[in-house]
Amino acid sequence: MRLNHLLQNVHILDTHGNLAVEVGQIRFDSRAVQPGDVFVAVRGAQVDGHQFIDKAIEKGAVAVISEQSLESLKVIAVQVEDSAEALGIMASNYFNDPSNDLQLLGITGTNGKTTVVTLLWQLFTRLGYKCGLIGTVENRVGEERLASTHTTPDAVQLHRLLRQMADAGCSQVFMEVSSHAVHQRRIAGATFAGGVFTNLTHDHLDYHKTFADYRDAKKKFFDDLPKAAFALTNTDDKNGAVMLQNTRAAKHTYGLKKTADFKAKIIENSLSGLHMELDGAEIHARMIGEFNAYNLTAAYAVAMLVARFTKPQRFSKLDILTALSDLRGAEGRFDYVNHPTKPGCVGIVDYAHTPDALEKVLETIQKLKKKSARVITVTGAGGDRDKTKRPLMAQVSARLSDQLILTSDNPRTEDPAAILRDMEAGLDVEEQKKTLVIQDREQAIKTAVRLAGPNDVILVAGKGHEKYQEINGVKHPFDDKQVLLKAMS
Repeated sequence: MRLNHLLQNVHILDTHGNLAVEVGQIRFDSRAVQPGDVFVAVRGAQVDGHQFIDKAIEKGAVAVISEQSLESLKVIAVQVEDSAEALGIMASNYFNDPSNDLQLLGITGTNGKTTVVTLLWQLFTRLGYKCGLIGTVENRVGEERLASTHTTPDAVQLHRLLRQMADAGCSQVFMEVSSHAVHQRRIAGATFAGGVFTNLTHDHLDYHKTFADYRDAKKKFFDDLPKAAFALTNTDDKNGAVMLQNTRAAKHTYGLKKTADFKAKIIENSLSGLHMELDGAEIHARMIGEFNAYNLTAAYAVAMLVARFTKPQRFSKLDILTALSDLRGAEGRFDYVNHPTKPGCVGIVDYAHTPDALEKVLETIQKLKKKSARVITVTGAGGDRDKTKRPLMAQVSARLSDQLILTSDNPRTEDPAAILRDMEAGLDVEEQKKTLVIQDREQAIKTAVRLAGPNDVILVAGKGHEKYQEINGVKHPFDDKQVLLKAMS
C-alpha cells in the first residue's frame, strides 16, 4: 500500500521524501521491522519509540513517522502532531476502515466492562446476529474464541481484529475500552456507533497519578464519539453526567435509583438470581447482586438503542427481555460453586481488585447469606500497580468479612511480603484479630475451605478468570476456581 494512502486523515506537520512509495507493514516496535516497512515512533508509558528510529532504519524501514524534526533522517520521513494518533488512523487505513463496516460499541468504566460486553455478545447472538467481542477474558469472532492479552489491544491489532470480524460477517462488535487505551490513543482511527459508561471508582492511579486524570481519560472516549453515535451512562454514578458534558453523541441514561431513560428496580435478590422490573416489565435473571442488575440494565439499554438505529428493526423489546432472562455473566465474575460435603457452603471467585469492587461483592454476599453464616474472604493486591489502594482493600474486606485471609495476588516484580504489609497497614487492632496472612495463594484458599462450615460463603477475590500467577516476570499456571474446587473435593 502507498504511504500517502496510509496517511489519509493524519494531522501532518512536515514531510521529507516521496510519499507515494509502496510500504510493507506498519510497525511501532523496531524489533519487528522488516525491509520495506514503515516505522511509527510512539511515546509509550515506559519507552519512547523515538529512541529506536535509527535501529528501525538499520533494519530496513523505508519511512519513519515521528513527532520529531525530519532534518537528520536519511529515509522518507513524516512529522506528525501525535504519532500514537497517527498509528491508529494509519492502521485503520491499512485494513480499509473496518469499523465502518460494522457497529462498534465501546464499554468503559472501572467495574462491569467485561460482564457488559459478555452479556451483549450473548444477547445479540441469541437475537440472531453474528457478533464480535474484544475484552479482558477473550476475543471472539462469532463462536470462534481468540486469546486476549490486554483489555484493549494495540492500534494495529485492534484494526486487524476488526477487519477479521467484518470479513467474517459480524454485524456488531462489543469492546471493552480501558482508560489506558484512551490515553495511549490505542482506539484512534476506530469509529464507534455507541459508548457505555458503567461507573468510576479508585483504580489505576499508578498510571494516571490522580483521580481527575483517570476520570478525564474515560471522558475523552465520550468527547470523541461522533454525532451519529449514542452515549449511554449510569445516572446513579456521580461521574455519569460528567461523561456527557462535551459529547456530540445522542445522550441517554440508565439506572436503578435516579430518574433515567432506562430504569430498573430490584424486586428480589437471592442466590438463585435476580427478580427485576426493567423498563416497566418483570424479568427473572440467573445473575446475582445489585451490580449485575446495573450490568443487565446497561445491556438492555444498548439493545434498545441499537434497535432504534437499525432499519428494518429485527427484534423487539420482548425479544430482548426474553433473551436477557437466560444470560450468564463472564467467567470469574461472581462465579460460584457449591461445596460437595458441607451443606449450603458456597465458594465464589471474583475479579474484584479495587476497594469499590470488593465492597460491592461483599455487600451483595452479606445481603444474600443466611444470618448464621460466616463470610471468609481470601484476597491480595497486585504488584507494580497502585499502592494506595492496598490498605483500603484490606480495610473493606475486613469490615465486611468474619474471617479475612490476606495472600499473594500477582506480585510481578515486587516482594509479596511487602505488598501484604501494605495491606495490613489498613487494619485496626480488632480487624487484625480476624485476619490471617498466608503468602502462598493455594494454601490460603485451602485454609479458607478448611475453616468454612455449612452455609458459610468463601470469597476468593482478585484474579477471577486469570489462569496464571505472575511472579518475577514469569506466569505460573494458577486458576482460583480450580484450586477452590480441588480444596472442596
